[in-house]
Amino acid sequence: MLLLLLLQFSICCLMLGNSEVVTSFENTCPQFFFRETPPNDAIKSANPAQICQLYKNQYRFATLYDRDNCIPIYSAYVYQPGYGKRTDSWMVEPQLMGSNYQKEMATEWMLLNDIGVDQGLLNESQAVLQDYKNLTNFNRGHLNPNGHQPNPDYKAATFTLTNIVPQFMNLNGGKWNNYEQEVMMSRTEGCATTYVIAGVVPGNNYIAGGRVNKPSHIWSAACCEIDNNHRKSWAVIALNDQNAVELLTLGELEEKLVELYRKEEILLFDSDCPRQ
Repeated sequence: MLLLLLLQFSICCLMLGNSEVVTSFENTCPQFFFRETPPNDAIKSANPAQICQLYKNQYRFATLYDRDNCIPIYSAYVYQPGYGKRTDSWMVEPQLMGSNYQKEMATEWMLLNDIGVDQGLLNESQAVLQDYKNLTNFNRGHLNPNGHQPNPDYKAATFTLTNIVPQFMNLNGGKWNNYEQEVMMSRTEGCATTYVIAGVVPGNNYIAGGRVNKPSHIWSAACCEIDNNHRKSWAVIALNDQNAVELLTLGELEEKLVELYRKEEILLFDSDCPRQ
C-alpha cells in the first residue's frame, strides 16, 4: 500500500507542465475571454490565484480565486448550453495547496485517501465541502453554471468549489436561475460566440466560522459576437440577500463595480465589446 501511494504521488509530481494555477491567463487559457483579454487587475484581490480549470486533461473555463476569502472573484467561460446529466461529485483545486500537486481538479476523497493529503493543509488553501453544510437561507451557487456548458465533461468541471460562492437560496433558485436559463437563451439569439464573465463583490459576512466570505453582490456580463463586424453586450447584478436581478448595459455594470470595489476603472472585456 505504501509503495502504491508513493507511486501515485510521484506521478502527480511529474504533472507540472502547464500547471492549472497559472501566472497568466493569456499564456495558458486565453480562449475563455473575448479577444483573449481578461478583465483588468482592478478587481483582483490582495491574494489571488489564476486557475485554468482542467478536467480530463482539457481546460474548461477560467477562474480568478480569492485565497483569503475562499471564494472565486469571477469565472470566465464560453456560453455553450447543452444537455447532460448533472453530477453530484464536488471537486477542489490541488494546486492551491502548492505547485507540487497535480494540475487537474480532484475530489477531496481522492486527495485525502489516494494521495494522502492532510485535511488541515487542504482546508487552509480553499473552501471544502464541510464549509457549505448546515447553511441557513444560503446554498452553493455556481458562477459558471453547468447549464451553460455543452456536454457531461464540461458540466462536471463546473462542480469545483473554486467556482462556488454562498448564494442566497431564493435568488439561486429564483430570479438568478431565470436569468441563467431564460434570459440568456433569449439574449444570445443570433450570437455566433458569447463570452461570459460571472463574478461577485466580497461582503462583510462569512460562513463556516469566518472561513468563507459571503458576497454582497453577484453579477454577470456577456459579450456576444454576431459576426466579424457586429457585437452586442449586456449584464446583470443582484444583491445577495434578495430575490431580484437588475438588467444593465455592460458599461452600467462596470460603473457600478467601480463604486462597489472602490476602484478608478474596471474593464471586464476588451474595448471592442460595446458598453451600451
